[in-house]
Amino acid sequence: MELWVILLCTLVSSLLGGLYVLGVFRRRRPNEPPLDKGTIPWLGHLLEFRKDSSEFLKRMQRKHGDVFTVLIGGYYFTFVMDPFCFGAIVKESRSKLDFTTSATQLVVQVFGYKPTKATHSIVHASSTKHLMGDGLTALTQATMESFRKLMLFSLSSGEKRVWKEENLFHYCYNIIFRAGYLALYGTEPARGAGNEEKAEEQDRLHSNQIFHEFRKYDRLFPRLAFAMLPPKDKREAERLKRHFWNVLSVKKVWQKDNISDWISDQDQLLAENGVPEYMRDRFMFMLLWAAQGNTGPTAFWLLLYLLKHPEALKAVKDEVNKVLRESGQEMKAGSPPITITRDMLSRTPLLDGALEETLRLVAAPLLTRAVLEDTSLRTSSGTELMLRKGDRLALFPHVSVHMNPEIHEEPHKFKYDRFVNPDGTKKDFYRNGKKVKFVNMPWGAGVSTCPGRFFASAEMKLFVFLMLSHYDLELVNEEEEIPAIDISRWGFGTMQPVHDIRFRYRPRF
Repeated sequence: MELWVILLCTLVSSLLGGLYVLGVFRRRRPNEPPLDKGTIPWLGHLLEFRKDSSEFLKRMQRKHGDVFTVLIGGYYFTFVMDPFCFGAIVKESRSKLDFTTSATQLVVQVFGYKPTKATHSIVHASSTKHLMGDGLTALTQATMESFRKLMLFSLSSGEKRVWKEENLFHYCYNIIFRAGYLALYGTEPARGAGNEEKAEEQDRLHSNQIFHEFRKYDRLFPRLAFAMLPPKDKREAERLKRHFWNVLSVKKVWQKDNISDWISDQDQLLAENGVPEYMRDRFMFMLLWAAQGNTGPTAFWLLLYLLKHPEALKAVKDEVNKVLRESGQEMKAGSPPITITRDMLSRTPLLDGALEETLRLVAAPLLTRAVLEDTSLRTSSGTELMLRKGDRLALFPHVSVHMNPEIHEEPHKFKYDRFVNPDGTKKDFYRNGKKVKFVNMPWGAGVSTCPGRFFASAEMKLFVFLMLSHYDLELVNEEEEIPAIDISRWGFGTMQPVHDIRFRYRPRF
């Protein structure tokens, strides 16, 4: 009899524990945000959120207001859609709201890298040193050299002014990815005098191979992050991970010339902190995606918006030509390819504004914090809400800020000068008469702000500057609509188009 009682109690305890895990017993406490668990235990709203995060959050906002808690895949996420709350959230101490918890889970899931306690401080310190200030100046020069190898080498050979036709997204992503890869991870050694051209050709071939494998992985990335890959794609993802762990292994990277200090310093610091070599190989793969996963797609949208808006294209081209003249360079028949410096890129407010407007339209990161202890949140209306320990706090600026018509008039339109005053200074934005601080958040905010944002911006501006100064550009079909975005990538940075669009280009002289 006692055995049956023990078994029955065990069964009941297991059942209750399972129901607890599924979220059946969760109830809204006093002063907590509205709670919406959905109809499916544990999964909650996962399928709807995964299908179209933007539309789901708009629906929840209409239903519950600017702050609400929803169940998504076993986790309770409190979404804050009120931009006036963002300042307090990003300034909150990490002892209460920690961004590393979710980031750690993601990098283990998609890259196989297990961060140590020192990883974040190593990345932040190295990025501050080498992706900003003097370090950024040197890296911009290296990236300019990479673009020369990939884009401009044929111009000096007297290439005829004939139109070439390409897929715009593929072209932009391919060139920028490869330029960044070579600038960061190094170039093929010349191995003797007179072999520079062979080494450059090897760089072009190798970087192109890397890009094609990277794109295979990039296509799987969203479903891999949500652990929703079917068996066949899961095997392919594992194959690709192992491929990059091998190709980007620290042994192979250290055989290259011109490795960036950003890469070499981080590897040395990880080694000094006892991180094993196989894990550092995985770290190299993580850095590649972090550095190059969004710049190419963003450059595609920027160039496409300029080509679809002649007044914007003319304004930016005039600015580019003005900067060239001021630098003592000029594009004319027989002239060598130009060299763009970081100083030149700092004198392009209209190009800066066009890039910022592009990011407003297509950058859609999901910013999350783990709630480590019960924390209060005061809304702009003065209401104080409680965030529960163990939950996640989430911001989705694309909906709450970027496309908010109360902040950005006609938010779905591309306006190259939206963020720029006529004198080149930045504009201020208001909502209901109150100034809004966070009006565009493609890079995140607070302690989780992307440390590589200055290098990424320099990459994209270099590419567009070179394209506009060296080539005539036009869309094959001027009447073709701008492609829709791939909604499966909501939350992972820059959105990608559902289909590519054709363009043609030829040397200007």
